[in-house]
Amino acid sequence: MADVVGSVPGNAPLLDVRNLRIEFPTRRGTLLAVDDVSFDIAAGEVLGVVGESGAGKSLTGNAIIGLLEPPGRIADGEIRLEGRRIDNLPYEEMRKVRGAQVGAIFQDPLTSLNPLYSVGRQLVETIQTHLPMSAGQARTRAIDLLKEVGIPGAEQRIDHYPHQFSGGMRQRVVIALALCAGPRLIVADEPTTALDVSIQAQVIALLKRLCRDHGTAVMLVTHDMGVIAETADRVAVMYAGRIAEIGPVREVIKQARHPYTEGLMGSIPSLGHRTERLTQIDGTMPRLTEIPQGCAFNPRCRHRGRRCLVERPDLMPAGAGRAACWLHDPKGVGGAVTGELVDA
Repeated sequence: MADVVGSVPGNAPLLDVRNLRIEFPTRRGTLLAVDDVSFDIAAGEVLGVVGESGAGKSLTGNAIIGLLEPPGRIADGEIRLEGRRIDNLPYEEMRKVRGAQVGAIFQDPLTSLNPLYSVGRQLVETIQTHLPMSAGQARTRAIDLLKEVGIPGAEQRIDHYPHQFSGGMRQRVVIALALCAGPRLIVADEPTTALDVSIQAQVIALLKRLCRDHGTAVMLVTHDMGVIAETADRVAVMYAGRIAEIGPVREVIKQARHPYTEGLMGSIPSLGHRTERLTQIDGTMPRLTEIPQGCAFNPRCRHRGRRCLVERPDLMPAGAGRAACWLHDPKGVGGAVTGELVDA
């Protein structure tokens, strides 16, 4: 059973996820998509969650905000927000939590905004759903929110429709929607993926300012280590439904403790020095039906030993963070395994 990895020292956890398991029942059996994931986030902290597509990043975020797509279900574990358990709340109770206490920013703003309604109407309806305000008060707050997220001419733009905004401006509107009721936690799922570099930088700066000014906690789901390095305080690296490594961003980037994280960092070109060849991680991440025994990364790992083939490592102390790798256990990997790496 994985240990809970602590947040920034001195800060009480605002979100506490313990031993989360997410399953998908199928005709051929039950698929385990997220397996024994534990972490917490403190108020004002940004936790980056990174990994390849299919690693379980978005599923974990959707479970926290109560938006798992059926037949997906939480099979085990607990999710607590400010000490209150929220993963077992009835649908209507969770609706009150979602928006009021937990906000969400999704990858494609066009799927988050109703094209038939003006952004003002969507903001006002959301505000009135969660806060005791009149229509006039809600409109004033909506304009203030649009100003806060950097929409120029907010008094006029509030009556515009989503198609009248650029991609970057639509994402700002989505962030304003997420902030409507002043949530304590925001789950941001790939919020910068569809944006150009300059707009990405503006969205990143906005998220950091929200944490600083409002004490908002952010779970930032992305596959972009550059965004993680610029935004997050800590980073959790996910692989095949589990956390492979978690720790302070600078530590993970500069001295990765898990071979998978090393491969991720080695595949990023550096502007500081010339490299003849970037690191390549052989193989691919296994399908949910083909996760190997022992460490899920062992078919692609150049450090694998006999122990890696039969025993699955939990997170253990590694530098300033934790890594799920037998390299950090006193007993080691149990002897090298010869032969070519296989395609997972």
